[in-house]
Amino acid sequence: MNDSPSRPARRTEVLAAGAAGVTVVLWASAFVSIRSAGAAYSPGALALGRLLAGALALGAICLLRREGMPPRAAWRGILISGLLWFGFYMVALNWGEQQVDAGTAALVVNVGPILIALLGARLLGDPMPPRLLAGMAVSFAGAVTVGLSMSGEGGASVLGVALCLLAAVAYAAGVVAQKPALGAASPLQVTTYGCLVGAVACLPFAGQLVREAADAPVPATLNMVYLGVFPTALAFTTWAYALARTTASRMGATTYAVPALVVLMSWLALGEVPGPLTLAGGVLCLAGVAVSRSRSRPGAAARAAAVPASRQEAGQPRAGRTSGPT
Repeated sequence: MNDSPSRPARRTEVLAAGAAGVTVVLWASAFVSIRSAGAAYSPGALALGRLLAGALALGAICLLRREGMPPRAAWRGILISGLLWFGFYMVALNWGEQQVDAGTAALVVNVGPILIALLGARLLGDPMPPRLLAGMAVSFAGAVTVGLSMSGEGGASVLGVALCLLAAVAYAAGVVAQKPALGAASPLQVTTYGCLVGAVACLPFAGQLVREAADAPVPATLNMVYLGVFPTALAFTTWAYALARTTASRMGATTYAVPALVVLMSWLALGEVPGPLTLAGGVLCLAGVAVSRSRSRPGAAARAAAVPASRQEAGQPRAGRTSGPT
């Protein structure tokens, strides 16, 4: 009888972890597609095309599901995340990756999860358990290792580093702003209207998009559409679903799996064989994510809680159960 209340919570946790996994895999695949599309499209045009494709896909799903407008309480978070994360982040990251090598970009952008943890603790009251901090430290060390192993073939500019850093700050602020909105609106609503806000913010690049689309090769345009439908529409929705069921800090730590998956996908899809240092960094990234998302053993916690409960009188009610983030 004591196990039945935990089954829905366990199921929710598994679904949230699966949604986070889908997000991480699709975001990792985006790096491969950006490499192709970015050769034919400028940063602003690529961001606008990606967001328009994502907004169309999400809008169609909203119509089929008959999702209404988000409630007023959610709009502040939707506007902030749409402007910063969907809009500014994508333009800054596309531009930054044209100025610096992939390793430097990965190093700078991976400051984002650390900023999410700090902002989440300060603004949202997210807990900072030792396992989360230890896991983030291990993953960041892995990201640094991957970045250093990949940074030997290109050069880095001050502008490129600054753009990647601004992208990381916008990403972190967008995630923290999105979290309260998910308490008032569904993940699909938050993602759809955030994507639409980002697309509107990028409309000044519409002229560039039209000109470049006329001359771009078909594979580059297809990669841009892929970026909009899968790493944007689908992955941002599964991200919002998982974020609504856990803390911003834990979700930020989960994205440290992206560098490891990028290494694997580049190996399989592009034939870029990683060196030993790159592989070691990827393993560290995954190990840190595993540590950051792990919990203390429930058996020990249950035994500790059972001791005071067993001392209560038969007619005395037990203390209420506190449900942590799932």
